[in-house]
Amino acid sequence: MNSSTILVTGGAGFIGSNLVHYLIQAAPHRVINIDKLTYAGNLESLQAIQNHQRYQFRQVDITDAEAVRSVFDEFTPQYVMHLAAESHVDRSIDGPDAFIQTNVVGTMNLLQAARRQLASLTTEQQSSFRFLHVSTDEVYGSLSLSDPAFTETTAYDPHSPYSASKASSDHLARAWADTFGLPVLITNCSNNYGPYQFPEKLIPVVILKALRGDSIPVYGKGENIRDWLYVEDHVKALYQVIMQGRVGQTYNIGGNNERRNIDLVKKLCEILDQLQPATANPALADKRDAAGQPIIRYEQLIKFVADRPGHDLRYAINSNKIQQELSWQPQENFETGFRKTVQWYLDNQLWWQRILSGDYRLERLGTAS
Repeated sequence: MNSSTILVTGGAGFIGSNLVHYLIQAAPHRVINIDKLTYAGNLESLQAIQNHQRYQFRQVDITDAEAVRSVFDEFTPQYVMHLAAESHVDRSIDGPDAFIQTNVVGTMNLLQAARRQLASLTTEQQSSFRFLHVSTDEVYGSLSLSDPAFTETTAYDPHSPYSASKASSDHLARAWADTFGLPVLITNCSNNYGPYQFPEKLIPVVILKALRGDSIPVYGKGENIRDWLYVEDHVKALYQVIMQGRVGQTYNIGGNNERRNIDLVKKLCEILDQLQPATANPALADKRDAAGQPIIRYEQLIKFVADRPGHDLRYAINSNKIQQELSWQPQENFETGFRKTVQWYLDNQLWWQRILSGDYRLERLGTAS
């Protein structure tokens, strides 16, 4: 077993690519990234480190059990950080099959491969092996406005095919720990935001719609509440959990940053007004709002649309456990994190333009290690 190797699944996705960047920049390990490269997997998010001597990529579908075993045989990692998942709620409503295959079957394949490797290790090697399963707060269901935040002991109550598939994978991870002695840790995080987020999620949708002069869709009345976690804070927490967390434990990771969707959207519009004023945006030169007025503020682009089925009212994470046990704290708040995020999308327009055009899928970079 290579004592310095971390296997990251889904490392070409949003959180995964941020994690890979962090591991290469701030940790000493060799990093093996496996990713199927679905529509949401983008190797262009990893261009800066793709030739680093401690990084290797393999295009692997975790639903392919033989391919997963081959990766374990080739690299014998000491640490597994499992992030690969289908994660978009709307897509899970339209087509749940892929979510069951990737999130449930794929997780089982990884657990089985890790179990197989564990059995081949010496007692000393087994004592340091770790499997981190990264999950979501959506497995806990929905909160009312007065309910206390989710804790690690909150009963599961998933409401969408996505959250149900993640709840299933959490249960599998715990079962493999209890039944087979696999040294598993689980994290459940709140909504992430930050660099490299695929432009189908709320925050990049708002930013890019505004920059392109399109209407900004908000479900219902925008009253759904989420706890927002800056992705760099999240990946630092993940590293602390796999290095210092107690085997068999679950750690909730949140941003202490609850906001109604409509308030978040208006905040993003406000930041955009400061960084790239609507009055100076050529895409808005001839645009008018619903009242027929010229667009002088991005907020005028907001348009309320029909709510989606099973839309949970509120998520909130109680992060006391990870804060107390591992001394982790989110560093970004409602002002700093969102300003950094808006600025990143302004500074990296080629990255998201290639996604919107589809060019990023036509030129898969670095698919051979």
